[in-house]
Amino acid sequence: MLNIGCHLSVSEGFLNMAKTAQSIGANTFQFFLRNPHSAKDIKFSDEDIENFKDFAQKNNFTQIVAHSPYTMNLCSAKPGVRKFSAQILKSDLTEMNKIPGNFYNLHPGSHTGLGIKKGIEFISETLGKIFSQNNFETTVVLETMSGKGSEVGSTFDEISDIIKNSGAGKNLGVCFDTCHMFDAGFDFNNVEKILDEFDKKIGIEKLKAMHLNDSKNPMGSRKDRHEKIGQGFLGLEVFRKILNNSYIKNLPMILETPNDLPGYAEEILILKSLV
Repeated sequence: MLNIGCHLSVSEGFLNMAKTAQSIGANTFQFFLRNPHSAKDIKFSDEDIENFKDFAQKNNFTQIVAHSPYTMNLCSAKPGVRKFSAQILKSDLTEMNKIPGNFYNLHPGSHTGLGIKKGIEFISETLGKIFSQNNFETTVVLETMSGKGSEVGSTFDEISDIIKNSGAGKNLGVCFDTCHMFDAGFDFNNVEKILDEFDKKIGIEKLKAMHLNDSKNPMGSRKDRHEKIGQGFLGLEVFRKILNNSYIKNLPMILETPNDLPGYAEEILILKSLV
């Protein structure tokens, strides 16, 4: 069985998000714990969390994925932005302790002119400090990026350096974003080659989740514009190869395509039909 879901609004509450996910054929979902643009946190009740956990267990949900707000940047050239981002990460992981065993998806950040090496240094330092000083039961998954602008994390070497240099390896994993990786130059026509490289440089056990997105741009464009499944440059046959890989097919997979709920339901049916 594929573990597929989409991005939902946490303002509905966790139980309602789970019920919405189930209604479109999903058994996982992704959400923001706070406004993605202002970083204002969203409150949710302990009762809602307990009801969600009960519902998820009874309905065979896999791990769910929290997504960091877009205002976070752990490797900004501005110390104030880095400090603010670290505070958000710590606060979000504290909330995620209420639903332990799930994932927190993190964009590594943009070095804003400092250079990749310095950006990796700042990210690693923050992740190491946060996990060494707190007992968090959530795995932070570093999202693979497209390499636009000054983004960090578009190569396996960069992600590997973050994990190794942080000293927080047991608390860190990776989330593949198919659109981002395709735009960064990864050819998903050869999924096995990508996974072999990942295993050699990082370790296949670190691959924890997937973002399934087609791309509006050709391979290597270093853009970041998601397209509906099968309607972009990746195409349905590439997703067939991805979904039939023996390792990937067991991961939580999240749709971030430009769609509404009926559209996501249709995409989920399409993806399941490819297996």
